Amino acid sequence: MTRDYRQETQKRVAFIRKMLADSHAKGIVFGNSGGKDSALVGILCKMACENTVGIIMPCQTKRNFGMDYDDGMAVANAFSIETRVVDLTPEKEAFLTTLAGVTELSQMAAANINPRLRMITLYAIGQAEGRLVAGTGNRSEIHMGYFTKWGDGAYDFNPIADLTVREIYEFLRYLNCPAVILDKEPSGGLFEGQTDEKEMGVTYEAIDTLLLGGEIGQDDRAIIDRFHARSGHKRQMPAVYRDEDAD
Repeated sequence: MTRDYRQETQKRVAFIRKMLADSHAKGIVFGNSGGKDSALVGILCKMACENTVGIIMPCQTKRNFGMDYDDGMAVANAFSIETRVVDLTPEKEAFLTTLAGVTELSQMAAANINPRLRMITLYAIGQAEGRLVAGTGNRSEIHMGYFTKWGDGAYDFNPIADLTVREIYEFLRYLNCPAVILDKEPSGGLFEGQTDEKEMGVTYEAIDTLLLGGEIGQDDRAIIDRFHARSGHKRQMPAVYRDEDAD
């Protein structure tokens, strides 16, 4: 059955407006990464609230300053979304220097500093200007735990968390998103040469097929199940002591 993206757009816009009304916020801020998810979130937020601003936050990698910046601006220009740029490279380098005398960071521990610095930035702007922080994670990433805890996994609301990557692309085509976003290989851009599917070892096509009730190969299923199982803590609130749990 063909999805009615016109109706979905209206419902998601209404959801965003309710978030704003309930919180008495003045606007929305989101991270504009130049990728598919931030593109869809930015478009929907702008439809719901004129006072929406996207923040492009390059951090160290050449891709952030090149392709990601250009693609993020392409979406912003196409949908008249206010955009600001915050270069977080100096903050990342200073933080690495500070930690050098305390611990030896693994590649991923260092890479995950980037999305956490970005979330600090978004919440600082949000609090200063009375804005809600919009999340940009999709269903496929959330199932895999393919996001940074307290980084891009933190937000006030998320209007696309129920959509698989396949559905994100369908939605963007309906909204006439610039082709540079539709043709781009998904990547968090956390380090040079990084792509989502290469890092996970499984395609979004396989992940989405499973999530949407289809059949996939045993090897792909094993990878997906492993990622999902080990990332359960990311999808839950932190554990807190309860007296009844001590019995």
